[in-house]
Amino acid sequence: MQTFMGFERPDGSVGIRNHVAVIPSVACANGVVAAIARAVPEAAPLYHGHGCGRAVEIGLHTRTLANLGRNPNVAAVLVVGLGCETIKAQTLAGEIALSGKPVAHFNIQEVGGSRRATARGIEIVLRLQSEAGRVQRGPCPLNRLIVGLECGGSDAFSGITANPGVGRVSDWLVDQGATVMLTESTEMIGTSHILQRRACDPKVAGDIADMVAGAEKLTRDLLGPMAAYVIAPGNMDGGMSSIREKSLGCIVKSGCRPISQVVAYGQVPTAKGVVLMDAPGYDTESITGLAAGGCQAMLFTTGRGNPLGHSLVPVIKVASTSQMYRRMEDDMDIDAGVILDGTPLEEVGNTITALLRRVLEGERTKAEVNRQEGIVCLPVFHPAF
Repeated sequence: MQTFMGFERPDGSVGIRNHVAVIPSVACANGVVAAIARAVPEAAPLYHGHGCGRAVEIGLHTRTLANLGRNPNVAAVLVVGLGCETIKAQTLAGEIALSGKPVAHFNIQEVGGSRRATARGIEIVLRLQSEAGRVQRGPCPLNRLIVGLECGGSDAFSGITANPGVGRVSDWLVDQGATVMLTESTEMIGTSHILQRRACDPKVAGDIADMVAGAEKLTRDLLGPMAAYVIAPGNMDGGMSSIREKSLGCIVKSGCRPISQVVAYGQVPTAKGVVLMDAPGYDTESITGLAAGGCQAMLFTTGRGNPLGHSLVPVIKVASTSQMYRRMEDDMDIDAGVILDGTPLEEVGNTITALLRRVLEGERTKAEVNRQEGIVCLPVFHPAF
């Protein structure tokens, strides 16, 4: 069995990065978390806009934030609370601590305000980083991997260059015993019959049908007769005509191996192979779900040029055309547009695989170099999540 050099975690998972995450339990603590991150740039802050109010989403958001803290790429966590919010820092820290990794927490209201909270946070993060630095990489089998599959800013070439190239990598990973996770339910509309044929059993086929039907119903409820065109303006400028056209290209990223499970937003899969996650089509929300689902790396295809990354998970950007790759070379890792010039699809797949292997062992992606961390975007309430 092929291996890579990863970081063993107490819960049996394996990381490819060794981050100390700083998580605000509520948006009101973002300022203190930002101050800590400015003082300790190596820390991984997870800013978000929730944690209080709208009680119907609290369970979803708590699970997502806790699972982000449990992501294998995280060595240790500091949770910063305010003190009067719904998602309590102590509760969130307790959920994360179930993974066995070091976790600390405090509330701003209880330590004397923002400046004292920042000073305490800096002290804790430096201590946690020192402890994390003692964890060394060791050989780990590839079947311990979960790799997220994402697309954003797609164009008419995405479905014939970048996405099939990633599909080759997906098949290779599954053949090694690893897991690949495809998300963005709205971008599976019109392809349910194709995905169901790949289901490993009737239950999974039913779960696929329910997930896609739910996404289609929500889209129709929100957009009415315009539901078939629920694609971004950039998608249309790039030559796409409908959500079905985008979906047909989107699902190619998952290759052709059987689909073994459908999971809720931010849920860690229990099956190996190809897994579908029920998540929105908005990139920041869907990659947050993938990171909470335990992905150690992501393959992100783009036709228009999306530089988005993630604080915890290396994101490999695969450009659908050489023109866009050259235009945004600061942000793109792989040029899949060479397929249009005659380079075999298999060769591009091998190029992506080779880069993924290097990223697993520490090579930084363009999004990491550029610190394209963005904000943790948690979804608003959706019955299926």
